[in-house]
Amino acid sequence: MPKLGDWAYMDATALARLVRDKEVTPLELLEETIERIELVNPAINAVVTPMYDQARAVASGPLPQGPFAGVPFLLKDLLAAYAGVPMTCGSSLLAGLVPDKDAELTARYKKAGLVICGRTNAPEFGILPTTEPRLFGPCRNPWSLDRSTGGSSGGSAAAVAAGLVPMAHGNDGGGSIRIPASCCGLFGLKPTRARNPMGPDWGDSISGFVCEHALTRSVRDSAALLDATAGPDLGDPYWAPPPARPFLQEVGADPGRLRIAFTTRAATGADIHPECVRAVQDAAQLCQDLGHHVEESDMDLPGDLISENFMIVWTSGCAQTLSLIAKAFGGEPDPNMVEPLTWALYQEAKSYTGADYLNALAFLQQTARAVARYFTDYDVWITPVVSEPPPLLGAFDSTPENPRLGIERAAEYVPFTPICNATGQPAMSVPLHRTADGLPVGVHFIGRFGDEATLFRLAAQLEEARPWADRRPPVSAEVR
Repeated sequence: MPKLGDWAYMDATALARLVRDKEVTPLELLEETIERIELVNPAINAVVTPMYDQARAVASGPLPQGPFAGVPFLLKDLLAAYAGVPMTCGSSLLAGLVPDKDAELTARYKKAGLVICGRTNAPEFGILPTTEPRLFGPCRNPWSLDRSTGGSSGGSAAAVAAGLVPMAHGNDGGGSIRIPASCCGLFGLKPTRARNPMGPDWGDSISGFVCEHALTRSVRDSAALLDATAGPDLGDPYWAPPPARPFLQEVGADPGRLRIAFTTRAATGADIHPECVRAVQDAAQLCQDLGHHVEESDMDLPGDLISENFMIVWTSGCAQTLSLIAKAFGGEPDPNMVEPLTWALYQEAKSYTGADYLNALAFLQQTARAVARYFTDYDVWITPVVSEPPPLLGAFDSTPENPRLGIERAAEYVPFTPICNATGQPAMSVPLHRTADGLPVGVHFIGRFGDEATLFRLAAQLEEARPWADRRPPVSAEVR
């Protein structure tokens, strides 16, 4: 039987096996997880809403006999509502919100047997690619406490990287799973649009830009969890093409000789840090060494126009959120209740018309068709995840003179990931690179629409060729 400290860096699949084999009870796993959170969380500020009493009641059984029965899990403090537990979305505006029902995704996590023991830090309404909300304070990267975890699923990423749990919920509207996966050295998959449901409260979010899944330590955990949660819910407006077989069966399956393109150049012209360039070039060489056909190739995309239209849709989503909250609470949006950037985006969105929104959406749909044609020649496209290694905390702070400064900085930082939210394609950050001073740098792999299978097959091959499971950040949950 493993020692307590050994559990901290097992993946969820291995922990579930220990539970099934009765080598450990769900309650024992949970109590050690709580001990780890209490030990490490003060340094990283990843878990903002402990759910220990609810989790103990669940772990005491009986548990559903799902694939992850007894495995501790964390929910991001944004979407994935859990009945009776506060959900703030990182904003003091929602500090009193307590959902009265579970989201369908949460219900599926419970059915899979996961023991949900807390909610994790997120920026206000998931707007920025860093996790530094005014409400809870900054989440700190376990690899370097003065660095950003990325965002908006930064609290979940920090918790998994530090060994608090083997995997944690995240969502992704412009890179919010993949960015923190890159910053924290994890595997992070954004599924195909509408692969996971967003009901009952949402049909989709920001015209389908937002997808939900998780940050994981292993490829197999990501695949098995997606098997447990994927598929339409009653009343969904649309859903992703059904997979040919379970995603877990793709892990370890022969990917064949893939046609892989790569680029280190951003369509927006943003500068790319040499470490991020090296990460892509090294990954391309590794894919070639594994027998794939690899060549450098850029898409001819109008980067500035894509960014401009993406921001019309994105800021409109921000305005929708504030308007819905105000309506629910019987008032008007109040600038004193949100961060200055949020208010600036809300004010900006009010200047757009319905025609502006629909024109922006039409432009992005045309872009999606152009990208889809590119994938008739290639199976996978490799790019950087972000334009630089994990930045210092405070790098996205706005100023009173320019409250939009944070989002302008964000546009420079994430010139690649939002394209997949606009096109709906699956994409993953794979932890293949580290800087000279040990900071993680992920590599971005984009698949064709509906084809997570190819990404899982390739990811498992990369994981075997360049293992990352044994990496431990300086701040980690070693039980003493």
